[in-house]
Order: sequence, then C-alpha cells, then structure tokens
Amino acid sequence: MAVGSVATRGRVARRARRSWTQTTIGSWITTTDHKKIGIMYMYTAFFFFLFGGVLALIIRTQLAVANNNLVTPEQYDQIFTMHATIMIFLFLMPIWTGFGNYLVPLMIGARDMAFPRINALGYWLFLVGGIVLSSSFLFNSAPNAGWFSYAPLTEATPTCLTQNVAAMSPQQQAALAASTAASGGQGCFSPGSNPDFWIIGLSILGIASMTGAINFIVTILRMRTRGMSINRMPLFTWMTMVTSFLLVFALPSLTVASILLLFDRHLGTHFYQASFGGDPLLWQHLFWSFGHPEVYILILPAFGMISEILPVFSGKPIFGYTFVAWSGVAIGFLSFTVWAHHMFAVGLPPLAQMFFAASTTLIAIPTAVKIFNWVATVYGGRIRFTASMLFALGFVAMFLIGGLNGAALAVVPFDYQITDTYFVVSHIHYVLFGGAVMGLFAGIFYWFPKFSGRLLNERLGKIQFWLFLVGLNAAFFPMHILGILGMPRRQYTYPSGLGWADLNLLSTIGAFTIAAGVLLFGINWLITIMKKPTAIGDPWDAFTLEWATTSPPPVENFETIPVVRSRRPLYDLKHPDNPDWKNEH
Repeated sequence: MAVGSVATRGRVARRARRSWTQTTIGSWITTTDHKKIGIMYMYTAFFFFLFGGVLALIIRTQLAVANNNLVTPEQYDQIFTMHATIMIFLFLMPIWTGFGNYLVPLMIGARDMAFPRINALGYWLFLVGGIVLSSSFLFNSAPNAGWFSYAPLTEATPTCLTQNVAAMSPQQQAALAASTAASGGQGCFSPGSNPDFWIIGLSILGIASMTGAINFIVTILRMRTRGMSINRMPLFTWMTMVTSFLLVFALPSLTVASILLLFDRHLGTHFYQASFGGDPLLWQHLFWSFGHPEVYILILPAFGMISEILPVFSGKPIFGYTFVAWSGVAIGFLSFTVWAHHMFAVGLPPLAQMFFAASTTLIAIPTAVKIFNWVATVYGGRIRFTASMLFALGFVAMFLIGGLNGAALAVVPFDYQITDTYFVVSHIHYVLFGGAVMGLFAGIFYWFPKFSGRLLNERLGKIQFWLFLVGLNAAFFPMHILGILGMPRRQYTYPSGLGWADLNLLSTIGAFTIAAGVLLFGINWLITIMKKPTAIGDPWDAFTLEWATTSPPPVENFETIPVVRSRRPLYDLKHPDNPDWKNEH
C-alpha cells in the first residue's frame, strides 16, 4: 500500500510538472527552444535600453543649462556610471545574443543550439546579473566610478582601520597616515558598497556571456547543414562567430581585474595601490585588454546584420563576400593590439605610444574594407528604401563619422588635448548609437516578420529613422566641439560664460528627439503586435535559410533540413536563371 501511494504521488507530481510546463508562463520559463530564449533576451535587453535611456535623459537635462542642480553630484556619478554600464552590458551585448540565438541555427540549417540547457542558463544568469546591478539604486549604492571603474577610485579599504601598523614598513605607515588625514580620520577613503554591485553584477554577466559564446562557437562550427561550408555561411553568422571568440579571449582579463579589485577591497591586498607597492595602471591595462575588444563585440554583430540587409534591398549579392568575412576576423585579431590607446595620457614610454598609435591606425584598414564593400553593394543596385534599408544606410554614414573621429584619437598629440573630454563621449556614441543601435533597428525591421509573423508599419519606421538621424547628430556632434573647448567628460555642472551652454542645450534637444523616436517605435510595436499575423514566410525576397521556413518557425525549425549549394541558398532556388549567381561563383 505504501509503495502504491508513493507511485501514485510520483505520477501526480509528474502530471503537475507537465501541466506547469504546458502553461504559457511555464513554457517560457522552462524552455530550451533557441527561438524563445532569443526573444526573452531581446525583450529583456530592450527593457534595460529604456532604463538606460531614461538615465541618459536625466544626464542631458542636468547639463542643458549652466549651474543646474536637478540631481546632486553623488546622484550624477551613479547615473552616468549606470547609464554606460546598462547600455553596454545589459542592452547591446545581450540583445546581440538574442538575435544570434534566434537566427544563427535557422541560418545554418540547424534544429537548435548545440547546448540548449546551457543556452537557457545563460539567459537566466543575464537576468540575475541585471537585477543585481539595477537593485543597487534601491540601496543608494549604485556604481559611481564610471563604466571602467578605475582603481584606486574603486578601492574601499575598511581594513585600514584594523591594520597592524607595527608590521608595516615606514613607507606603508606614512601612506596610511596620509590616507587617514585625507579621509578625515576614517583610515582611508571608502566609496562604500557601490563598486561591489558593479563587480558582482558584471561577474555574473560575464559567466552568462561566456556560456553563450561557447555555445555559438560549437553550434556554428559543428552543426551547419550539408553543403554549408565555412565560406558559404551568412555574414551575420560569421560576425557572431568572431564576436564569440572575442568574448572567450577578452572576458578573462576583466574577470581577473575584478577579482583582484575585490581582494583589495575586502581582503586587504593592494594590487592597485601605489602607496603599498601596487600599480594603479595594472587595472587600466587589464580592463582595456577587455575594453577595446568589447567595442568590437558590440559592433561586429551590427556589421553582420548590415551585410545581410544591404544586398537584399539592393537586389545584388554582397560585393566581396570573402573580404567582408575575413576582414571581420582581422578586426578580431587586431582588437587585442590597440588597448593602450586609451592610456596615452598616463605616461606610457614613447615606444609604446608609437606601437599603439600604429596598431590603432592599422585596424582602420579592415573596417574601411567593409565600408567600401557595402557602398559597392549598393552602387548600381535596384534599391528598395524600406525602413530597414534606411537604418542600414544610416548606419554606414554614422559609423563612418565615428570611425573617422576614432582614427583622430590615434594621433598621440591630439589625444593629449582631448582625452577625457566630451570629444571622446561623442566618438563612442557615434560608434555605439550611430553604429550599433542604427544597425540594430535595421535588423529589427528586417527580421520582425520572422519573429512574429507581422510586418512593422513602414511609414512609422521611416519617421522613426529620421528622428534618430536628426536626433543623434544634434545630440552627439556638438560634443566634438565641447571636447575641443575643454569640457571634461563626467562633468556634473558648469558655470556660465564658458561657451558651453548653447551646445549642451542643443545636445539635450537631440537626446529628447531620439527619445521621441524610441517612443514612436514603441507605438509601432504595440500596434503591430495587436494585429493578426499576416506576413508571408519571405516578405523581402531574401537570400538566407531563415526565410525558407514559416514565420515564426515551428519548434523543429524545418520540416526537412535544407541542403546548401551556394552562399544565397534560398534566393538561388527562387531565381535559378539570375546572372548574379554566376558572377558570385
């Protein structure tokens, strides 16, 4: 009887588990389907985009006029740090992971990612890391030392109060005395728990990113359908693979730096404290060994998207497929050789400055190759000016501006003048907003029918594009001039009479224009998602395999795994007599 009761309870428990996973909420929480995981990544990342955008508007409102006091200096430090941290680690990185999760298996003709459960684990770790970082505001302990959290600004040494002074060297005793005096008798300056949220949150997010990167590498290298050689892969898949390798090799540097910082803060070590024999430049070297490849981690997936979208709406194959693909690989390699151009002003030896100036200039070559190939793809094509195409063309133009002012930073004397000014802020926003975000919205308008079976409203999309284009140039171009005029980055407020007020007001108007574009996209999304699915499987006459199945795809992706015989398998099946096929092969 007892055995029967146990068996009965077991059957009831299994039925309860099955019924839970069959509910709408349960099916999403327990899913290992790459498409659902991709959608969860995208929606969660977009929520953080809105959060980070609100913080940006607070920053721009604070700086709109001279001598403003909308927020306190302490609040401002937290806001600008979290704005950058959220946009980089909680928006751009995971939203590319979401697109990759959804599209890569479809593009290479696979049923799913290589490790579905690890794929799900990566999403939930991302969510936990985002909650940890965001919850810091609830404790008034949001990170407040910039997204790069330079040591020793982030050094909290409560152990200073319990140091064994007798065991210290005379130099260490003198340093402790100076620190005590500087901190008003507190033993040393202590930024509280603010950096701990940054360290712990980013460590969790790093694990999530690493699981995703390894999963992408194995999936792309081992699960391609028959006939899809490495030189027939879609270019978005190429850039996803390069990005994944960058993550695998770059993230350990940030992890090591963070662990050493945690040791300094809580175990009494002094890796970054010069007064105790440490080296604060060690943090900068470790961080930027990750930080500059990180820029390409954020932009390479957009390169891949643009390389898929421009050919479709130009009615031509991509010009120079091999150059576009392998220039991405070259960018990946070279990105590990340029980190110290962020450090020209710290007193690097002249030989080191020469090397990093040269390597920074060199990395512009494979980037320029892509731009020339994109322009050649569009040239002479049968262009369809859809919303997606407009965003793609806007990406090329705005990223070009960001690339050119980035090349200016490779000139050491010029860098001396504008380092840590708003010129650098302008550069990174042209790259990451004018580049990555414009590319992202090109991808959203292009693949939204695949995700949902619905076409976003084209007219609203085109209005949004012009709001973005006008807004980002109004917001970020004046920052070039502000930087040349000497306005430091991370500036809380400024007096009148410096010639900064009008430019800052224009920049603030531009930021709110961008916000209007985001609001319009939200309205477009809401209107579209409430309609019944009406999009056909391939509304764009596209090239790649993800459009060879229904929109949205079934659980197994394809009824029959397709066989690939060219770089444009779907398009070539639909247009076997197109002369471009012969030119491509």
